[in-house]
Amino acid sequence: MEVRHTRLGRLLLPSLSDCLFVSLLVLLFGTGGRWATLLADGDSGWHIRTGEFILDHRQWPFRDLFSFSKAGQPWYAWEWLSDLLFAAVFRALGLKGLVLASGLVITASAILVLRHMIWRGANAFLAVALTMLSVGAASIHYLARPHVFTLLLWAVSLLVLERDRRQPTRAVWLLVPLTALWTNLHGGWVALPASLAVLAAGSVIEALLNPPAAGRWFRTRRYSALALASSLASLANPYGPRLHLHIVRYLRSDWIRNMVDEFQSPKFRSENSLHFEIILFAGLMLAAWLLSRREVAEALLLLAWAHAALVSARHVPLFVILAAPPVAAAASLLWTRWTEGKPAKSVLVILDRVATDLAPGFRHTSLWIALGVLALVLFTPAAHWPRNFPQQKFPVELIERQRGRLEGSRVFTSDQWGDYLIYRFYPRQKVFIDGRSDFYGPEIGKQYLRTVQAHPDWRKVLDGYSMNLVVAHPEWPLANLLQQVPGWRLVDRDSTALLFERTGP
Repeated sequence: MEVRHTRLGRLLLPSLSDCLFVSLLVLLFGTGGRWATLLADGDSGWHIRTGEFILDHRQWPFRDLFSFSKAGQPWYAWEWLSDLLFAAVFRALGLKGLVLASGLVITASAILVLRHMIWRGANAFLAVALTMLSVGAASIHYLARPHVFTLLLWAVSLLVLERDRRQPTRAVWLLVPLTALWTNLHGGWVALPASLAVLAAGSVIEALLNPPAAGRWFRTRRYSALALASSLASLANPYGPRLHLHIVRYLRSDWIRNMVDEFQSPKFRSENSLHFEIILFAGLMLAAWLLSRREVAEALLLLAWAHAALVSARHVPLFVILAAPPVAAAASLLWTRWTEGKPAKSVLVILDRVATDLAPGFRHTSLWIALGVLALVLFTPAAHWPRNFPQQKFPVELIERQRGRLEGSRVFTSDQWGDYLIYRFYPRQKVFIDGRSDFYGPEIGKQYLRTVQAHPDWRKVLDGYSMNLVVAHPEWPLANLLQQVPGWRLVDRDSTALLFERTGP
C-alpha cells in the first residue's frame, strides 16, 4: 500500500524534470513565434504530402510522385512511417499540430539525455548545464522533419546500452524491435548497428589488453550478436534490402557530400558551434582518459562519433547526445574530488549538497507535464502559431498572388521552394527538383546548379523540360540574366523572389 501511495504521489507531484521540459519547450519554440523555425526546411512539405498519399491510397509509394524531371522513376520513401504520422497530425491539427508534435519529440529527447546524466550519477547542476549545451549544439537540426525521431530513439538506445554495460539484462534485446521501428521512421537507424559494431570491436581490444578475459569476451559476443540482430531487423521495411543498398549509395555519394550543406563539415561561426566545440573538446579529453584506463569500447565510440560530427554537421546532434552523459559523469567526479576536504560551509560544498538534494527531482515525470504543455498550447497567442511556412525563407505571398500562373505549370525554382510548391499545390503541381537529393542525384543536381549560375547551357535545360516559369532568388545570376534576354519577362517580384514568364521560343 505504501508503494502504491508513493507511486501515486510521484504522479501527482510536479518534478524538476517536468519544469525543465516545459521551460525548454517554451524557450526553444514557444516565445515570439519561434514555432515557425521548425518549418525553416521545405522538406516538411513533401513529407506531409507523401504521408497523405499513403493515407489516401493505403499503399507505399515505389515510384516518384512529385517531379516532371524524373516522373515515374523508382523512388524509396524510406521515412514512410514518419510521413504517415506527419500527415495524420497535419490533417487533424494543421501546421500548428505538426510543429507542436515535433517540438515535443525534440524536447523529450533533451530531457532523456538529462535523465541519462542523472542516472550516471552526474551532479544536477552540471547535468542541466550539459543539457543546455547539448540543446544549443543540436538545435541546428531542430526542424519538423523525420530526423526528430532519430534524436529520441538514439537517446533511448544509448541509455539502454549503458544500463546493459553496467548490468547485463534481457532488456537490451528490445533494441532489436526498436531498430525495426526506427528503420521505417528515419535513415538514422544505421547509427545503432554501427555503434554496436564499434562497441564489439572495442570489447575485443579490452579483452586482449586486460587478461584474464573471460568476462570481456562476453561483451564482444553480446554486442556482435546485437549488431547482427538489429541489422536483420532493419530488413522489416517495404523495400527490403534495396533500402540498404540505396542508403549505402547515398552515404558514399561525393555529390551529396559536396552539395548538401548538412553533409558538409560544421561551420564554427555561431553560438551553436561554440556549444558543440565545448562538448567536442570535453569528449576528446574524456576519450583520452578512458584509453589510459583501458576502457577502449566507450573511448572508440566517442572518437568515432566525434569524427562523424566533424565530417558532417548532420551528425553533430548525435554526437552531443552520445557525449553529454559520460562527460557530465566525468566532470561530476572531478567536482567531487575538488570539494573533498573543503569546509562544510564553503560555497562549493553547499552547492554540492544542493545538487545532491535536487537530483531525485529529475528522475521522474508526473502528470503535471501534460498540464504544462496544455497550458502552453492554450495560452500561446494565435499569431505565434504558424499558418504557413515562414515568409523569410519561402516566397509565400508571391506564390499566393500568382497561384493562377503557377499551379500546374512547369516551374524552375530552388529545391527548397520546390518543396513548398509540392506542399502548396500537389497533386496538381510537379517540380523540376525538390529536397530529395538522394532521388535526383548528380544528373539533375548539376543541371539545376548550372542553370542557377546562368551557365551557357541554361536555355537548353529550361527548353528541354518545357519550363515556362522561373521563380528565382534575387541573387541568382539567372535572375539577372532573365531580365535582359528576349523571350522572358518579369511578371512579379518581392524581397524574397522574382517570377519570370516565358514569352517566346
